[in-house]
Amino acid sequence: MGVKSKQARNLATGLAFLAPNIVGVLVFTVLPVLFSIMLAFSNWDLRRHNMFKDEALDFVGFDNFVRLVTEADFLRFLGNTLFLMMGIPFAIAGALCSALLLSKDLRAGGGRPYIWLLASAGLIVSTVLLVVSGMGGTGMVILLSGLACGVLVAGVAGGTTVYRTLFYTPHFTAGVATFLLWKKLYDPYEGPINTGLAPVLNHVSDGVNALPPVLTRSASWLCLALAALLFLWALRRLRLSWVDGDLGWAAGLVPVALLCVPGAVAQIWHHTAGRALWLGAAVAIAAAWQGARVAARGKDFDSSAMNGIGSGLVVATAAMVGQFVLVGLSALLYALPELAADGLEPPRWIHEYHWAKPSIMIMGLWGAIGSNNMLLYLAALTNVPQELYEAADIDGAGRFQRFWNVTWPQLAPTTFFITVMSMIGGLQGGFEMARTMTKGGPAGATTTLSYFIYLEGFETGRLSFASAVAWALFILVFSVTLFNWKFGNRYVND
Repeated sequence: MGVKSKQARNLATGLAFLAPNIVGVLVFTVLPVLFSIMLAFSNWDLRRHNMFKDEALDFVGFDNFVRLVTEADFLRFLGNTLFLMMGIPFAIAGALCSALLLSKDLRAGGGRPYIWLLASAGLIVSTVLLVVSGMGGTGMVILLSGLACGVLVAGVAGGTTVYRTLFYTPHFTAGVATFLLWKKLYDPYEGPINTGLAPVLNHVSDGVNALPPVLTRSASWLCLALAALLFLWALRRLRLSWVDGDLGWAAGLVPVALLCVPGAVAQIWHHTAGRALWLGAAVAIAAAWQGARVAARGKDFDSSAMNGIGSGLVVATAAMVGQFVLVGLSALLYALPELAADGLEPPRWIHEYHWAKPSIMIMGLWGAIGSNNMLLYLAALTNVPQELYEAADIDGAGRFQRFWNVTWPQLAPTTFFITVMSMIGGLQGGFEMARTMTKGGPAGATTTLSYFIYLEGFETGRLSFASAVAWALFILVFSVTLFNWKFGNRYVND
């Protein structure tokens, strides 16, 4: 009896110490979540249900969720969220590239090589500043060029430590302060970005006007041809992976579908619609050729249907991004003579509908390069066994083969974690940015689902519909995370 009373007394003591945390979680997390579920099935609107009106609160079942499907704003803002998430592959690639660079010893060390490198950096700095000054660059251009050159000299003198510190420094800055800074940078009239771009675009405009239009049009066709070759390269790589048993038939369908997306977009994009017919024809011929080779040869090794989906998605995503870049560059080059005839002007960035989302993506890429993802990749790179690199060197592997067959597989767990967290953050993010920089504009171009929830709940007062949007967002995040965990985790474990 004494032992039980002592255990009960210890339990009560422990619960007493935990009580503040338990009460805080219940009051500020559990109860609001349960209350939001109730709101999602009601018609609570602060304009009708408040202390000045005596209108009854009704439960409307799934009406709020049905309204999501028919609500044009919800679908548009969901599209904005997904569009901004297209920057996630660039952000992950940027973090990985910066980690690969910062994992190497960039300092020359002591002695004569160190002196020669410092002298070379000083010569580069002097040459760049003289060229910028001679071209009539503005004070802001000279300042930015001097800052970049100063980073180069500091990196040569201090080595990797200096670069790691500079890369990670923006992460300590508060989000709102960063957004305000970028809002000033994106100012279309007095911002340093447009101030630096204006003289450069003037020189480009003069150069394009001096060239025959057929030259830029030929470059446009060349970009479309490169996009078709990139599609062929990725399709060939997927076919070889399937033949070798590294890629299952079901795991290959999604990458092939992703590879066809840029061609389909080019077909409906009015800037490339006519010329994209040739791209579509080349893609169809390439797909038929690779399909015929698959049917003629068959598989050398059997594999499960979903085997290798991670590698296939990496190849397809990289090729898809490259295709989009080439198709966009093709459209730009094709219209460049007409644009240059009237003079090229810097974009208005977040103040222009078509440039608002790309502007946000550029800012996100800048923030991702020196974020925690870079630190995670740095930590993962230090844990790659050196014996694997030595074995690859004995086999005569080049740099790309060393990365693809040794480094990249070893980074799979880290990449999986970063991808999952980035997608969750991408679906839930956008509120601070929209609230601080654009107020969701122009014309709703930067309104994401998280900011839409704020607008519905705290500006229009429709708390019930805002709760329905929040739970729809939760279901979307949960589904994407579950998909990543099911297939991505299997790839990591393999």
